[in-house]
Amino acid sequence: MARTPPGQPRTRPVRRSPLRRRRLVGLLVLVVLLAAACFASVAFGTKIIPFPQVWSALFAPTGTEDDIVVRALRIPRTVLGVLVGTALGLAGALIQGHTRNPLADPGLLGVNAGSTFFVVLGIYLFGVTSLLGYVWFAFAGALVASVVVFTLGSMGRGGPTPVTLALAGAALSFLLTALVSAVVLIDTDTLDAYRFWNVGSLAGRDSSIAGQVVGFLAVGAVLGLASAPGLNALSLGDDVARSLGHSVRRTRVLGIVAITLLAGGATAACGPIAFVGLVVPHVVRAFTGPDHRWLLPASGLLGAVLLLAADVLGRVVARPGELQVGIVLALVGAPFFIALVRRRKMVAV
Repeated sequence: MARTPPGQPRTRPVRRSPLRRRRLVGLLVLVVLLAAACFASVAFGTKIIPFPQVWSALFAPTGTEDDIVVRALRIPRTVLGVLVGTALGLAGALIQGHTRNPLADPGLLGVNAGSTFFVVLGIYLFGVTSLLGYVWFAFAGALVASVVVFTLGSMGRGGPTPVTLALAGAALSFLLTALVSAVVLIDTDTLDAYRFWNVGSLAGRDSSIAGQVVGFLAVGAVLGLASAPGLNALSLGDDVARSLGHSVRRTRVLGIVAITLLAGGATAACGPIAFVGLVVPHVVRAFTGPDHRWLLPASGLLGAVLLLAADVLGRVVARPGELQVGIVLALVGAPFFIALVRRRKMVAV
């Protein structure tokens, strides 16, 4: 065996740490689960289609009714589910990191309330009734609400802090929710249209909806992933982050913009969908730890898996009808989150 020459440091073989190995295995498992969820979303639905016909519709379509169902309905729905689930998972991890609040979700910054209020205004004042119209009003509402929350949370000497942002978001959400209730109570037509959008669903959304929001979601994902090192520093405290050379204000602004684009785009496309952004980060921390360089991509993957699985479940259990994905997630997510809290203490963020 060769010996190290005198005067030179002894080299040791590089071994991959158990934590890194666990993270890589966890990401690989999530990729496999996402592929399985995508296949299930295409193969299962309210209409029973045998697997050979599904395969034929994917790779050798002949224009049959089954081909139309798979290619025109299920594939666009699956693509939208992947986009929205990924966005909600990423947004949930980002908002919990920026507010250092394990119970935070994207709605904490007023994104959901802002989207809902603007959709109601669009229906009541401008007679908007199409999903394509809802998208732009919802996204505008998310953007305005985030700007207002950040402005209110930035007042004072300390600038935007997790506490001031959470308080401003909660106050604005309560105000907008009250205004929404006032509008829908005075106009029954607005109430009917609002209920259809507010339930949270992937049904009835064609490829044009995904095309309208994919750019916003992509930019939000890039900004969110790029802010991971700064977010790790912020988790040590603002003073420590500054001493390490990070701009706290710039990191927080980038985070707010990313959350707005991700949560606003997802809400605009499918309506308010709860529990994904709240539960997913807690699950993935079990194998990623608090490092946001791993936590953020894992949260995006698991968010897509969870949303697609809930959508498939809603289509299968209520045949020939279906339960909307927002309802399924509420029924499954609440008990799951309670069990998660009871089984182990929440990991500090």
